[in-house]
Amino acid sequence: MFNDLHQLENHIDITRVPFSDRGSRILVFKTPESDSLYIKLAERLTAVQPGLDTYRFRPPYIRDLVLVDEEGMPLAFRLTTYPHALVCQTRLGAFTLAFHRSDTLAIGLPPGVAAGVRFHVSTQMWQRTDSGGHLKAVRNLAYHTNGQVLRNELGLEREAYVVDFVVQGDDDAAIHLNIRSDPSLLDGEAAPFSQTLATAEARWLSWFQRVPPVAERFRGHYAYAWWVMSNNLVTPLGRITHEAMMPSKTQYVGIWNWDACFHALAFRHVDPELARNQLRTLLDIQLPDGMIPDAVYDEGVVESIEHPFRAAVTKPPIMAWAALKLHEHDPDLAFLQEIYVPLVRSNAWWFSMNDDDADGLVQYNHPYSSGLDDSPLWDYGMPVESPDLNTYLCVQMGSLALIAEALGMQAEADMWRRRAGALVRRMIEDFWDHEAGVFRALHDNRPIPVLTPFNLYPLWSGQLPHDIRQRVLAHLTDPAEFWGEFVLPSVARNDPHYDPQTMWRGPVWVNINYFFIEALEQIGETALARTLRDKTLDLIMGQPGIHEYYNGETGEPPQTAAAIFGWTAAVFIDLAIRASAEAPPPKTS
Repeated sequence: MFNDLHQLENHIDITRVPFSDRGSRILVFKTPESDSLYIKLAERLTAVQPGLDTYRFRPPYIRDLVLVDEEGMPLAFRLTTYPHALVCQTRLGAFTLAFHRSDTLAIGLPPGVAAGVRFHVSTQMWQRTDSGGHLKAVRNLAYHTNGQVLRNELGLEREAYVVDFVVQGDDDAAIHLNIRSDPSLLDGEAAPFSQTLATAEARWLSWFQRVPPVAERFRGHYAYAWWVMSNNLVTPLGRITHEAMMPSKTQYVGIWNWDACFHALAFRHVDPELARNQLRTLLDIQLPDGMIPDAVYDEGVVESIEHPFRAAVTKPPIMAWAALKLHEHDPDLAFLQEIYVPLVRSNAWWFSMNDDDADGLVQYNHPYSSGLDDSPLWDYGMPVESPDLNTYLCVQMGSLALIAEALGMQAEADMWRRRAGALVRRMIEDFWDHEAGVFRALHDNRPIPVLTPFNLYPLWSGQLPHDIRQRVLAHLTDPAEFWGEFVLPSVARNDPHYDPQTMWRGPVWVNINYFFIEALEQIGETALARTLRDKTLDLIMGQPGIHEYYNGETGEPPQTAAAIFGWTAAVFIDLAIRASAEAPPPKTS
């Protein structure tokens, strides 16, 4: 569908999002209002700097990277960005950056001139303590060229080494920056830059040429979404056992539980095995008791969090649902056989370890296990028995039924359906508020006075009685609550807790819309599902990037919303493909 990388020319704003490459942990940014670049690493490095999110605030590994002439004078440049390259046009000609390997950034020099780079590199991290301080090694760097070295100097300035490297370039000169976690760095002569650039271009073209076609109106954002999907992939390393996608290489370093399920929805359209590997990456860290932890990163696993209190942390159980979608698109009984028992163990963990009162309804013991970190549903204390969690489990068991059926285990399939139906009946008995017409979350058996889309979640079970279903639909389509131009806010607009700017307290999250689109399709509300789908696509296309969440009033991303966000890209891709399949064929003369 896409045969020219110029379609994304200057669409990638590297003052806000990184220039990276499939598999790489190297992130290149331009310093705003300055002719310099800097490089961060998509790594947590908790052995060096412990903490849940300290990586977000770590200074760049390489900073103040400037292009210089023969005398070492910095060069101003005009930047043009592409998926495969950064072109910096200077008075000496073009410096071009491209990835030679996932751990090696190549800088192509203007032909026939003496030029190079100067940069600061922090190979050690200093931390002050009460009694002194620590100096810890961070990463290893090698730099080399295929040109004639004219100047190669190292200084020390502002707690960092300063590298000043100038070479006499021929028509194919390059400087390579090789950054690795181990000391076995790549030495020797850099490859001719034309080879690196051609390979990078071919690699990205191959990626884009695999994507399914979509209607014309989606194509700009669609191409950008596929760039996000590849740009956020990292190679296996340490505890990450397969090539997998980070939600955002800048703000969410690691592979997250339910994010991986959404990422798989998009990857199934271009590479079903890559899609399956998103799920395998999380199943590979499953604990002996059956719990699938919250996230995995190179050095470790996030299975508990101390904020706002210490407890085990996971994410909503949707992996069987995602696996079934992969199977429907690209049938693979061997994969279903591989994951069936781990998913059964995960399902058992929820019911055995998260039902303190043994009433058959499962609870959240930590706010972050919901994925809705700061939702007002958790303001009244934990644990919380919530309609969304029990609906996920209902859908999960319905998916396990279909997987068991595909594997020839009809008795187990029937058992899963019975259990799913029983869970819906329990939700109606305990959660349904007849007067308000919604399902209430409970803390200490008391209803939590907050109205969110998660109070409407049992609609997705497809098993609600007609009168209850109609009352839930009335809330969903009420402009005073959830409907309108920008849908669906994560808290009802008329709820006192509503804040359209703050994460799960009002903004729109498109993965939640995706669940409701499926719920509406399931109960035969196809026109309403199509409207919600189109509103979701329009919301994403209304902004130049692809973001974590959107203001429920303006449709704009709040400052705190992560850019190049994975599941937003994945949802856009899947919905655009589905919407395009329904579009009338183009007119022919």
